[in-house]
Amino acid sequence: MNVNVGNDTWFVLAIFALAAAGFALAPLAAARLWSIQFSPAKPGTIKNATYECGLEARHDTAVRVRSEYYLCAILFLVFDVEAIFLIPFAVAFTDLSVGAALAMLAFVFLVVEGLVWGWVKGVFRW
Repeated sequence: MNVNVGNDTWFVLAIFALAAAGFALAPLAAARLWSIQFSPAKPGTIKNATYECGLEARHDTAVRVRSEYYLCAILFLVFDVEAIFLIPFAVAFTDLSVGAALAMLAFVFLVVEGLVWGWVKGVFRW
C-alpha cells in the first residue's frame, strides 16, 4: 500500500483546523448575537450595584488572609493525592516487583520531605 503524503495532507489538516475553530467559535458567536438581540444593556445604579445576599455591605469587604492558610490547603491536597496513589499500591503490594516497591518508597519519601518542609517553615502553627 503506497501512501502519498503531499499537499493533500496539508489541505485535510487545514480543513480539520477550520472545523475545530468553527466548533469553538460558533457557539460563542451565537451567544453574543443572542445577548445583543434579547438582553440589551440597560445600565443603572441599581443594576450595577454589588449584590451580596440582598444586603448592602456595612464595611470594607476586603479581608486579609494569611498565606499560611493557602500553604496548609496545598499540603492537604498533596497528601490527599498521595492517598489516592497509595491505595492501589497497598492493594497490589504482594504482586509488585522490587522496582515498583522502591519507586513507591521514593514517592513516599518525597511526600514526607514535603511534610518536614512544611513543619520547619511553620505552616502548621496557627
